[in-house]
Amino acid sequence: MKKLVFLTGAGMSVESGFKTFRGNDGLWENYPVEKVASHEGWEQDPALVTRFYNERRSQLFTSEPNEGHRLVAEMEKSFDTTVITQNVDNLHERAGSTNVIHLHGELTKVCSSRDPYDPKYIRELTADTCQVAPGTKAGDGSLLRPYIVFFGESVPMMVPAVEYTREAEIYVVIGTSLVVYPAAGLLLYLNPGVPVYIIDPADVPYDRHLNITHIRKGASEGMRELRNILI
Repeated sequence: MKKLVFLTGAGMSVESGFKTFRGNDGLWENYPVEKVASHEGWEQDPALVTRFYNERRSQLFTSEPNEGHRLVAEMEKSFDTTVITQNVDNLHERAGSTNVIHLHGELTKVCSSRDPYDPKYIRELTADTCQVAPGTKAGDGSLLRPYIVFFGESVPMMVPAVEYTREAEIYVVIGTSLVVYPAAGLLLYLNPGVPVYIIDPADVPYDRHLNITHIRKGASEGMRELRNILI
């Protein structure tokens, strides 16, 4: 089976009712990024950050994967498929994708604020337990924080993401502006000549030397077209 790798961003989940962070009426217009998605913001007002991600979880648990998510998952029938996502939702998994790398963390999890990546203190939340009371402690006595990579923090999952990108025989970018680093730099690790498909109705900056086909459609419609091309 050929190795097919997807890189997905906020546009992947728009049809599921999720706001993008940078688009018109995006979340950052209502919540300054430095207040709710930075380490400094967490240190200054952890209660605000906790409430912000409580709201996001409530939205997530009332949303469903869209056709685009399901079509990505279906590609596992024909390809050795990996999904690298900048999204913190779990819609790829709920649609059936089995190998998903979350670059920016996972909304359904909380962790220690002293050591976010200590597995002993990472908890998976459900629809019934998705609301975290401000001030709740992790098992190590530190405040329980969202399992999210805040701006300015390292992105540990970039290491496997780079490895999968290097092995890719087909690469598909869906719903990401390719301006947020380090994720935007993943295309630099592709082998020469690897076909790249970008699914996005908007213009996306990319290296013109790459073998790129731009499908100017949303996630679901674009995935239908890609399926017809690849299968």
